[in-house]
Amino acid sequence: MKNIKELPAHDRPREKLKERGASSLTDEELVAAILGRGVEGQDLRTISRSVAKLIRKYRENLTVEHLTTVRGMGLAKAAQILSAFELARRYLIKDTVRVTRARDVIPLLADIADKKQEHFVCISLNGAHEVIKKRIVTIGLVDRSPVHPREVYADVISDRAVAVIFAHNHPSGNLNPSNSDLKIHKQLTEAGKILGLTVLDHIVVSKTGYYSFQEAGLI
Repeated sequence: MKNIKELPAHDRPREKLKERGASSLTDEELVAAILGRGVEGQDLRTISRSVAKLIRKYRENLTVEHLTTVRGMGLAKAAQILSAFELARRYLIKDTVRVTRARDVIPLLADIADKKQEHFVCISLNGAHEVIKKRIVTIGLVDRSPVHPREVYADVISDRAVAVIFAHNHPSGNLNPSNSDLKIHKQLTEAGKILGLTVLDHIVVSKTGYYSFQEAGLI
């Protein structure tokens, strides 16, 4: 594998960032752009690959101790990474939720978890699975909320979304999906396929927890 200096100028992380923007860089390239250089006996690309793996593994729980297990990562370089994370957290991440698993959207559903009527929610997402918008589509009775694909997908199409997550609450506290839930989910999934939209999950919430169709193998 070539080190950074051996790459054509347009493929080096910082030059690539300048020409195409930060969003064009891979995780490893972003780390390399932050760190700038490797150390004797350990090139930058090797360090960046290891650090990127740690970031994906520990996410917001990443620490100096994790980073300094990588050969070539001392306190100074670890501080560069964690400082970049903290700046992003303060000024950017508050407004963006990226979904990789059901628990990522649970905080967005706190407002319906203990409602006395069933609320049906649709969350639209972009190609990076970042939340575009969360909407309460319908509010129904104690045990059901009538849902029609037209109502669910109208705004999602306007969002230019590529994926959706559905959610609704069970006022009874029973998290298991009902036959009606399964029927509605199937109907919405089929309609989504026609529109070119992927249903990533359908989540049932209550005061006691949540049930994920995806985690249960229903998607």
